[in-house]
Amino acid sequence: MSEIHLPHDHNHDKNHEKTLARVAAIEDFTMTADVFKQLGDGSRLRIFWLLCHCEDCVLNISAMVNMSSPAVSHHLKQLKSAGLITCRRSGKEMYYKAADTKQSKLLHTTIEQLMEIICPQD
Repeated sequence: MSEIHLPHDHNHDKNHEKTLARVAAIEDFTMTADVFKQLGDGSRLRIFWLLCHCEDCVLNISAMVNMSSPAVSHHLKQLKSAGLITCRRSGKEMYYKAADTKQSKLLHTTIEQLMEIICPQD
C-alpha cells in the first residue's frame, strides 16, 4: 500500500496506514450490513433466536411465534439468504435451525446479552 497523504495533519500518531491496511473491503462491510438488516425486524429476530434453540418445521414455528405460515416462510427465506439458518428435508417437511457458523453463534450470544440488558429478569 502506498503512503497515504491526508489533507489535514493533526500531529496524531501516524497509525492511519496500519489501520487502512487492515480495514476490510467495502464489499465485506456491505455483507455485514446485510446480516444486520435481517435482524432489524423483531419477528425475524425472534424466529432466529428460537431456531438457535430448536429445529422445527414452518407450521410448528408459526404456532410458536403466533404468525401465519407465509409470514414465517418469508422470514425464514431472509434468514437463510443471510446464511444465519440452514434447512434440511425429511419427507415432505423442511426443518430449520440456526447455522453452525461463527456469525450465527456470535449473533445468538449478542441477542441473549442484549435481551438480558434490555429486559432484565426480576
